[in-house]
Amino acid sequence: MGVVRSTFVIDENGMIEKVMPKVKPDTNAAEILDYLRKNG
Repeated sequence: MGVVRSTFVIDENGMIEKVMPKVKPDTNAAEILDYLRKNG
């Protein structure tokens, strides 16, 4: 199975705002920035 990576976006109140399962390290930073631009 290997390594399974997940990203959690946490809001200013400490609540989980978004869960991104099975992310790839080479594209994850761009996906997070895109999400924050659209929902920030």
